[in-house]
Amino acid sequence: MMIETAELTKTYNGRGGCRGITLQVPKGCIFGLLGPNGAGKSTFVKMLAGLHRPDSGRANVLGLPLGRPEARRKLGYLPELFRFQDWLTPAEVLRFHGQLGGLRPQETRAPAFRSRVRDSLELVGLSEAADRRVGGFSKGMQQRLGLAAALLLDPELVILDEPASALDPVGRYEIRSLLKRLRGRGVTIFLNTHLLEDVEELCDEAAFLYGGELLASGPLHKLLSGTGDSGDSGANWRFRLGGWLPETWAELNDAVGGALSSQLSLVEADESGNALLSARVTDREQAGYLISLFIRSGLTLYESGPEPYSLEDWFLRMAGSRQGGVPQ
Repeated sequence: MMIETAELTKTYNGRGGCRGITLQVPKGCIFGLLGPNGAGKSTFVKMLAGLHRPDSGRANVLGLPLGRPEARRKLGYLPELFRFQDWLTPAEVLRFHGQLGGLRPQETRAPAFRSRVRDSLELVGLSEAADRRVGGFSKGMQQRLGLAAALLLDPELVILDEPASALDPVGRYEIRSLLKRLRGRGVTIFLNTHLLEDVEELCDEAAFLYGGELLASGPLHKLLSGTGDSGDSGANWRFRLGGWLPETWAELNDAVGGALSSQLSLVEADESGNALLSARVTDREQAGYLISLFIRSGLTLYESGPEPYSLEDWFLRMAGSRQGGVPQ
């Protein structure tokens, strides 16, 4: 695992922050950290980057305990809030970050490092601005420069805190393409973002924080299908049927003792006898019971299975379940 935490906790005088976070991030994936504002995401990210010391719990990053210099050399980090010296050029900023990363001054003046600087600026689309002063950059351009700094020393793990928040749609598309290329090279990317479409487009796995606590984590496709470690008591299933007649609903309702409406809902039906039904089931055995009920009633089952949420639906359901009700 690239990141492993066990009961990791950091609060501020007993309030805020995050508590008891146990999480695993596999090597070579893009991992998305989700949650509403104030959920504790940035606190957790800063602990991983070695900027906050946890109150309790433990964590390994790149196979080493938090804060170890050996791990930091292989870690690239883009904070959410950053400022660069207005009077420097991008090349000078990257030379400074190279020294922060452990390179000696003479190493940052060598041709090999200058070539690396050019490559980093080209990666993020800043080649043409290499000799301009950073003070004249837009926030989006500064964000690209921050990403170049995070990637400068060829890290094995990149932690990005809201990397696309200041970018326009074209810029976000370019950054998503870059992150996919990095994943293809085996780089692990830990992405803290509120942009759900970026998570849906990029991430292999995700976790959801709310109120400082971890509510769900796992492969994204399993979370959206309701089969991941989401703390949810069931999943929505859909059944596509043939042979549906106007009287079928009443017949099915009689077969289950008049409780059908608490289990099933009719999504749509057409004059050709095709129907789509939705049910909230607690496990596959309950879904199997409904399938047997349909078949005994003379219906043809064309398709059945868990109904994937959109990421937005899943996000709202997770937040709503914590607040005591699911948003409609």
